[in-house]
Amino acid sequence: MLDQDLARIHAHRSNLHRYRRLLKTKLSDIERHFIERRLAEEQAALEALAADAFPVALTLPRTPSASAATGAER
Repeated sequence: MLDQDLARIHAHRSNLHRYRRLLKTKLSDIERHFIERRLAEEQAALEALAADAFPVALTLPRTPSASAATGAER
């Protein structure tokens, strides 16, 4: 299952790269709107897949720890 998820993540990342590269070219308004919409859809799909495949999120505390605060005061 993990191999399939990683392959899908790779496909989404490749699509995102391609769409970003296309946006740097000369496009009609209709083409640009389509590419921007697809870019947003791919980004959302990648985020959803990553959250599903890797549900554990590591977050850093927003406030400095007591040891870091005392070290900064010296």
